[in-house]
Amino acid sequence: MNVYTTDKIRNVVLLGHSGCGKTSLVESMAYLAGITNRMGKVEDGNTVSDFGKEEQKRQISISTSVVPIEWNGVKINVLDTPGYFDFIGEVEQAISAADAAIIVVNGKAGVEAGTERAWELCEKYKLPRMIYVTGMDADNASFKNVVEKLTEMYGKKIAPFHFPIRENEKFVGYINVISETGNRWEGKDVVECDIPDYSRENLDLYRETLLEAVAETSEEFMDRYFSGDTFSEMEIRAALRTNVIGSSLVPISMGSNTLCQGTFTLIDDIVKYFPSPENKEIAGFNMKTNEVFEANYDFAKAKSAYVFKTIVDPFIGKYSLIKVCSGVFKSDDVIYNKDKDIEEKVNKLYVLQGGKAIEVPELHAGDIGAIAKLTAARTGNTLSTKACVIEYGKFEISKPYTFMRYKVPNKNNIDKVAQSLQKMTHEDQTLKVVNDAENKQLLLYGIGEKQLEIVQSRLQNEYKCEIELSKPKIAFKETIKKNSDVEYKYKKQSGGHGQYGHVKMRFAPLGETDKAYEFSQEVVGGAVPKNFFPAVEKGIQEACERGPLAAYPVVGISAVLYDGSYHAVDSSEMAFKKAASQALKKGIMEAGPVLLEPIMNLKVVVPEKYTGDVMGDLNKRRGRVLGMNPAGKGKQQIEADIPMMELTGYCTILRAMTGGRGDYSYEFVRYEQVPSDIQKAEVEARAAKVAENSED
Repeated sequence: MNVYTTDKIRNVVLLGHSGCGKTSLVESMAYLAGITNRMGKVEDGNTVSDFGKEEQKRQISISTSVVPIEWNGVKINVLDTPGYFDFIGEVEQAISAADAAIIVVNGKAGVEAGTERAWELCEKYKLPRMIYVTGMDADNASFKNVVEKLTEMYGKKIAPFHFPIRENEKFVGYINVISETGNRWEGKDVVECDIPDYSRENLDLYRETLLEAVAETSEEFMDRYFSGDTFSEMEIRAALRTNVIGSSLVPISMGSNTLCQGTFTLIDDIVKYFPSPENKEIAGFNMKTNEVFEANYDFAKAKSAYVFKTIVDPFIGKYSLIKVCSGVFKSDDVIYNKDKDIEEKVNKLYVLQGGKAIEVPELHAGDIGAIAKLTAARTGNTLSTKACVIEYGKFEISKPYTFMRYKVPNKNNIDKVAQSLQKMTHEDQTLKVVNDAENKQLLLYGIGEKQLEIVQSRLQNEYKCEIELSKPKIAFKETIKKNSDVEYKYKKQSGGHGQYGHVKMRFAPLGETDKAYEFSQEVVGGAVPKNFFPAVEKGIQEACERGPLAAYPVVGISAVLYDGSYHAVDSSEMAFKKAASQALKKGIMEAGPVLLEPIMNLKVVVPEKYTGDVMGDLNKRRGRVLGMNPAGKGKQQIEADIPMMELTGYCTILRAMTGGRGDYSYEFVRYEQVPSDIQKAEVEARAAKVAENSED
């Protein structure tokens, strides 16, 4: 592949709902650009961008892939992203490296939740965008419906550049709104044709939208527009490029991926209307001078890049995908990683074409490429040189809130699973492994359950090790509501010295749950010698780790040792520790023991029309709605306190209720007493395990 300068590069991310046709659009583009001589199909598992085994098996995109396309002296780095919401982290990584976006909409399904989310991401990151409607060869595809819906949602900035010509329910050509010409497909060729009479009304409507946008680019154009003057095609295209780059105009085009129709004009429009990186600003921090480093994709400045994605694949190896922010990266360069404080040599530079690595001699500022086998590099790291150490800010990645417990059935594979999961967390920053030591469980966090299921499958198929996923244990606690006064005597005789420890203790609620216990003593007259007080406290401490009600940790207990007795020969620290431990258990059971559950503060952001359904569902889940506040753009934020056990599977339920348009986050706030019916069920469920002395 040729080396391209900054002005000849376009970095374009494909966004849209799952199944809208992003991957097949990439396939169509790759075919036209001569990368493939035969178009692959998602169903056949032979597309350029979906090269992963899980992607081919499930027929969905799971990770972002880069497919560089050479087109009339310009390199277009196409970033194909997953549409499934569980893989939003992959989308955010791709957006951090993109300079513009194409939102893909299925002409049959119309505007979906993924379309709206794609638009919101473009607004958030200020990305110029186009909309491309796929599947126009389908009988019930409607370009007009998509345009009307998008115009209703986003206003007059929606402007069709092309719209379809249909004859006898067949997609046969398109009308170019800018040049006001008709075009038909005849085999692989496009020939000019007359514009059908029934299309004249839409042409006038769409062209008026374009001319209004052109007029708004300058006062001179505005005066000419109102005086009835006409604009040349060159003037229109120049003005439209300004509007598209400024996101004040969003072009819509359409075509058929499977027939490779409309793709040619789309690629042409990418080159004509989307910005090259040289028009963008990017700044880092020069760690040596303590000044802002304005990289601005200038090839003449000191070299710097950031790692926007990491691929750790058992089949193709490890690659750090980079976007060059300044300078020129070359093979054999020595680069410095500020985040890891390490220098590494770049043996070879590559561009990835899906899963295929193509070696290149250099990468100019603004280009996207890959470096193999950088041992220390992680996603989000900055690469520069020791002479000019640069650091760029980390891009935002969604926080995972869905989690499941995992176990390794084959104990010999524990280390292998840990290493494999570590590699996968390097790839996917929304995947997290947490050791919940308090509840003796390992937790796997992700955006959604589908993501965790795929992790499990990848471990088995790619890394040859297994995990079992199950519902996590809820971190219940035990405490008391009443007072108790108990006596316990630990006495054991087995030849020689025996064991003797005798305590009398009072237990009462402490009134706070952030500490397990508070120990004090009121012993008089040496009934229990002072040297045994630490042993008594140790017994209390150990007994609090596993309560008598359901084997959960004990919190909020005041323990007072006020009397007891000892034996001059047989008493020992161990005996008093045992006596205190048993006294605590007996005291808890006599003092109205209760289970406490963790309560989370939940925030749900949904479109207004779903607020009733969401609040009704929260009430069913024992949630207490605290309030509702506007979240902008027709959305509301519902805030509620809800038991953690009721959030199991909430991601899937919220998506089902809102058509994928709802988001949520939560954080721990406090512990509260569990209702009696839930306590009874939990105690019964744990009874056998308590008897077996098992925490499982």
